[in-house]
This record gives sequence, C-alpha cells and structure tokens, in this order.
Amino acid sequence: MTSTLQAQPGALPARPPLRLGLTLLHLAALGTLGVVVLPLVIAWFAAGVGLTFLLGFGLLMLTGLLYAIFGLARFEIRRVSDLYGLRVAPLSWRPSQQPGFGAYVRSLGRNLANGRMWAAFGSFAISCFAGATMLSGLEWMIRLCITAFAPLTQAETVIGPFGMDLPASQAPWMLVLALLGAALAVAMIFMHRAVTVGIIGSTARETELTERVRTTAVQREGAMRAAELERTRIERDLHDGVQPRLVSVAMTLGLAHQQIDSDPEQAKALVAEAHASTKSAITELRQLTRGIYASVLDDRGLDAALSAIAGRSHIPVQLDVQLTGRYARHAEAAVYFAIAEALTNAAKHSRASNCRVTVRERANGQAQPMLWARIEDNGTGGARIVPGGGLDGISNRVLAAGGTITLDSPQGGPTALEVNVPCAS
Repeated sequence: MTSTLQAQPGALPARPPLRLGLTLLHLAALGTLGVVVLPLVIAWFAAGVGLTFLLGFGLLMLTGLLYAIFGLARFEIRRVSDLYGLRVAPLSWRPSQQPGFGAYVRSLGRNLANGRMWAAFGSFAISCFAGATMLSGLEWMIRLCITAFAPLTQAETVIGPFGMDLPASQAPWMLVLALLGAALAVAMIFMHRAVTVGIIGSTARETELTERVRTTAVQREGAMRAAELERTRIERDLHDGVQPRLVSVAMTLGLAHQQIDSDPEQAKALVAEAHASTKSAITELRQLTRGIYASVLDDRGLDAALSAIAGRSHIPVQLDVQLTGRYARHAEAAVYFAIAEALTNAAKHSRASNCRVTVRERANGQAQPMLWARIEDNGTGGARIVPGGGLDGISNRVLAAGGTITLDSPQGGPTALEVNVPCAS
C-alpha cells in the first residue's frame, strides 16, 4: 500500500520574462491562424443560433461550439504560461456529478458560466488581433524598405504608401515610414505580453490564492487533529498510568500514618513502598512530558534527540543522520515525533527485527530547504493510516507543519515511511 499526504503551496515568478523572439513567432502563428479560427467561431455561433428552432439541431452545434471554445481557452492558458513561465493551473472541464441528461445539461451551464474560460478565450482573440496587426506592420516595413531602394533600378516613379505615385528621388524617405511599421510590430509584442500576462496571470494569482487557502485549511485541520489526538493520549496516559499510581501512593502513606505508632517497622516499609511508587510516577511523568515535547531538541538538536530515541527503542535501530545545523523548532519537532511514533509502531505491530532511520536536508527545487526522513523496517507490512492511529497522528503533525508524508507498506513488508517538512536553516 502506498499513500501520500501533502500540503505545499506554490509560488509565482516575481516578473515574467519578455522573450521577444518567441513572442514574435507566437504572434505570427496566431495572426495567421486567427484569420481562419475567429471568423469560423462567429459563423459557427450564428449558424447555431439560426438553426436552434430546426429540430434543436442548432443546440447541438452550440454545444460543440462550447467545447471548441473550451479547447481554445485551455490552449491559450497553456501557451501563455509556457511562454512567460507562469505557474497556472490548467483549465479543467466541470463534469456532471450525477448521471442523467439533466445533470449533463447543468454541467454545460456551469462550464458556460466559467469566467476563467471566457477570459482565456478573450486573451486568445486579442492575441490573434495583435498577431495580425504585427504581420501587417512587418509587411508594411518590408515593402517600404524595398521601395526605398527604387532609385537603384533607374525608375522615375515609385508606388508609395496608400498607392500614391512618388518621384524616385523621394523613395529613400520611405525608410522613415518603414521604422513606423517596425515600431508597430514591436508595440504589438509588448501589448501581447501586457494583456495576456494580465489576463492569464490574474487567474494564476487566483489559483495560487486558492491553493494557499486550501493548504492553510489542510494545515489547520491537521493541527487540530494532532492536538486532539495528543490531548486524548495525555488523558489516557494520566488516567491509566500516573493517576492510579499516585492514588496508590496516597493510600500507602495513609496506611503508614495509621501504623506509625502501633507498628513502626510496618510503617517504614509502607513509606519505602510509597517512595518507590513516587519515583515510578516521576519516571512516567517524564516520559509523558517527553511525548509532548523533547527538551533535548532545544538543548542539543535533532541529531542528539534521535540518538536518544534509538537508544530507548526495543528494536535495533541503524541511525544515519547528516544535517548541517539547527532548523526551525516546529520542523525539528515534526520530524522527531514522526520518527519516534514510527519506531513505536514498528515495535508494537510490525514484528520487525531491525529498523533503519535516515535523515537529510534536501533542496528538492523548493524555495526553502526540506528536512527529509525515511524510516524503514523489515516487518510484516500492511500498515495503514486509520483515524486515531499512530500513523494518523504522524500525518497530522507533518501536515500541520506544511510537509508531506508517504507510506509504502505492502503485505509481507517491508514498511517505509518518508517525511518531508519545510524548514529554515
């Protein structure tokens, strides 16, 4: 069984690159394509509206047109995001949630009202217009450059702008007008970048904000579940362990108090028993507080804390930790408790004879380094994340820290648990 839980927000580039050459090629292709596609879309729409009352055939055409516009919008988002390096989620069709014709019609309505689709299609139409204008400017520039060298052909007159006949002696002045054509082409390139990044980039920012909200919600839910599980564990340990022992100490001291005059020797034995029980209660309280937060993390760091865990483990542990220094407190705590709980689960359920723990700092192409840990045992496998279980507690702690957890535990073993937690050195 393999499962992965994660909560990591993405990020947009601070400023998309200009890429004049690629933009020019894009506009040239769109300027040529748009002359065919946009009139075809308009004609398709007009035919669909006109044939609507002809046995509903026009509705089928309009449905097909909706799919075509969706495809063009999806293409435009992918084109602009790849061209300018924007991290934009692809446009997704909103399918019907239930079977039946009525549900399908409602899904068409939802997609028809998808503002992101129409914004992307508008960007495509504007890009086609900008491409056609750029090609016209380039054509203007090339023709005027050719005209400017007309005196070399011994011609007496040349055809200038707008079909005017001009003396050949004035032809070199056409180079000035050719510069206007080049300026128009460059202006279309800059306009394309500004408009498409403004339209598609706004959806990217919306997508990023949506992802951040989703990630925050996942982290909040994980933190709440982790806190609830921790509270339940503390209550259980206090109720089943420390509390009965303290009650026993109180009862033993009460018996000693009653017998201190009549039977001093028995009273001394009861006090000694109460003293031993008190030390056991203190040990249990220390273990309980260690489960809340290990003070050794603050005192000596993650490496030393993991060495202490390995030393207390009932299973032989091969510990391989290579870290460059100290990290954020919440990151070290999340990795520490993930490893501690994983070793506890292995000792209780896996019937493993050895376990290996590897901890590294990794970049993974992220904006900040990641604390990566892998816990692997040679047990029977079959581990699953169930609500309220130990692995559920690990996942909640890791998700609350903004990290990811991956569990691979096929039947028959081995079991491998990987944890990635963002940190700041």
